[in-house]
Amino acid sequence: MESHYHHLEKMSAGEIITHINKEDQSVPSAVEKVIPQITPLIEAVVDKMLAGGRLFYIGAGTSGRLGVVDASECPPTYGIPHGIVVGIIAGGRNAMFNAVEFAEDDMAQAWKDLTEYEINENDVVVGIAASGSTPYVIGGLKKCRENGITTGSISCNFYADISREADFPIEVEVGPEFVTGSTRMKSGTAQKLILNMISTAVMIQLGRVEDNKMVNMQLTNDKLIARGTKMLLEKIKLNSTEEAKALLLKYGSVKKAMDMWLKDHHA
Repeated sequence: MESHYHHLEKMSAGEIITHINKEDQSVPSAVEKVIPQITPLIEAVVDKMLAGGRLFYIGAGTSGRLGVVDASECPPTYGIPHGIVVGIIAGGRNAMFNAVEFAEDDMAQAWKDLTEYEINENDVVVGIAASGSTPYVIGGLKKCRENGITTGSISCNFYADISREADFPIEVEVGPEFVTGSTRMKSGTAQKLILNMISTAVMIQLGRVEDNKMVNMQLTNDKLIARGTKMLLEKIKLNSTEEAKALLLKYGSVKKAMDMWLKDHHA
């Protein structure tokens, strides 16, 4: 795909970031076009999770890292146990911080990685690959389908190879990157937006959000404790901020604190 820009080394810093920003602005509209592809995948994940299943992301390089990040943010944000949403990257934990040579080229490794989690038909596996041709991801999805496991995919090319191995393929075309082949840019942004949509919509539909509040968030720092205290004061009649904070810390989440207070005051 032909780049829109040439001789980047001759541009000033201001010119470089102006052009990057211009390209980035095209990403949300590209994602908007594939909402009809994203929606049925979300619905399938919710159905499987309500039956006790899990959501797995598999990918290599930037795509794998984005999956790991999205999965790792679900427990603190929504209070779900670790292991309900799982991100797996080709090359393992070390690949989050360092390039692992040829890890993405092994067609068999993703299935080996998934079997360590006792993957089964209750689960959903979403493969992420900007090019849509990563062997690690294709091999993993193929084995999942052979074993009756629901699959989805996120790629940034039309007619991507991984789409053929996905029950719910998502293909978001973002056009050429500002730096040719640097898929951590627009492609990575598109994948991040779609992953945000998937995990957020799933958690809301599973009842992990009330109104627009993260009532199940983990209280891992002072900022979140203050936010949770404010939520309690808005939802139930307490005498003071100190009382709300004490109630929150006693039960560990806004949801549990609110439920126990309502139970005690309606007994």
